[in-house]
Amino acid sequence: MSSPLFDCSDEAQLLSGMRQARQAIARGHLVVLPTDTVYGVAADAFSAAAVQRLLDAKGRGRQQPPPVLVAGVDALRALVEEVPEAVERLVERFWPGGLTIVLPAQPSLTWDLGETRGTVAVRMPDHRIALELLSETGPLAVSSANLTGKPAAVVGDDARAMLGDSVAVYLDAGPSRTGVASTIIDATSLVGVLPDGEEPRVRILRDGAVSRDELAEVLGDLLEPDADPAEDAPA
Repeated sequence: MSSPLFDCSDEAQLLSGMRQARQAIARGHLVVLPTDTVYGVAADAFSAAAVQRLLDAKGRGRQQPPPVLVAGVDALRALVEEVPEAVERLVERFWPGGLTIVLPAQPSLTWDLGETRGTVAVRMPDHRIALELLSETGPLAVSSANLTGKPAAVVGDDARAMLGDSVAVYLDAGPSRTGVASTIIDATSLVGVLPDGEEPRVRILRDGAVSRDELAEVLGDLLEPDADPAEDAPA
């Protein structure tokens, strides 16, 4: 029997879908859920087996660990070693929304997201259904709902066509609001002591929903400048 897809615009289906999604996460299974950017495939962030199931479903290796979605800033504080003042400003401006922030993970956490090198990428999505599920399950490891190398799903049916029965429950809330993946930034250099001569800088790892100009408005000189195109040009 194929995995069910629930139309979240129908209140009865929404209630049933959310209940089944919570149960699936608790059992270590995968759920596809809508977010403000693209659809995501989610697993319990604290279940190594569930995270591996997520990577397998997408055809990804442990070298590409999934980000973690949270329901609020308190969850961010619990997951990372420190929230620097500049990150506080970013969160105030862009959360909930399309900004994923990489920071050193809280050392005391017992989890396995893959080869993270002691970091975690965290985002608070701007979507009612995603936030409601997160508030009930706790942090979820979430990656775009697609096979690696394929376009990210912007409707539930596209996700199901790619991921099929590797996902237990599909929550469909219609087309994604933007269809643009989140911007990912690396803020790890703002935490701890840097080698002599190195300046703390926030680096853009992936361009997306939040623009460089918007980040610069908040970060100023802390934002690593764009690479000089002439330097990167092939010989």
